[in-house]
Amino acid sequence: MLSTPDYSHFTGQDYEKIYEPSEDTFLFLDALEKDINFLNNLKPEIVVEIGPGSGLVINFLAKHLKDARKTFFIAADINKDACLATQLTSYKNNNDVNVINCDLIEPLMDRLKHKVDVLLFNPPYVVTESEELGSRGLQAAWAGGADGRHVMDRVFNQLNKILTKNGAFYLVALKQNNIDDIEIYLSNLGFKMDIIMNRRAGIENLFILKFTRK
Repeated sequence: MLSTPDYSHFTGQDYEKIYEPSEDTFLFLDALEKDINFLNNLKPEIVVEIGPGSGLVINFLAKHLKDARKTFFIAADINKDACLATQLTSYKNNNDVNVINCDLIEPLMDRLKHKVDVLLFNPPYVVTESEELGSRGLQAAWAGGADGRHVMDRVFNQLNKILTKNGAFYLVALKQNNIDDIEIYLSNLGFKMDIIMNRRAGIENLFILKFTRK
């Protein structure tokens, strides 16, 4: 079993500003561990996480990928506190993760064109009213708008621009996000979907999905 990155440096006060690692976070780690052989065989040169929060997920790969020292890790978050948290988690775990405060990866789109081997995204997937969208703080970590898909769909439309030919996109999703519709939407963009893991956590039915080119 692969170890979880150390995040003992966070306190309750930190979790008032950033998303606290929860069931979806740990399911994501379990899914990446399950898929670690695929990831190692991919030999990714660039790994990007959108919305890293505490930084556990990208630091998990920075810690456990076979050739992690040859990989360039980027984490982008709209929440400045999440950026600082991810930097701290990287430092505490002796990893090298480059952090940028931005909306999705908008400032990097041109530089990352067809260069991202692995894209990680635990999006704001909770179904909310549209007026709850637009936060740059903690609310940005969970408020997903109608069907919980507002931010998710924006990323879907960027995949063909940023993923390499053999690149993989890992996504956390809720059953309420309409998994079948996500599969059809991304199929029309040229991607096939695999369900890596599915787990019920309280009232949430969580999925870890992987998308690769057909």
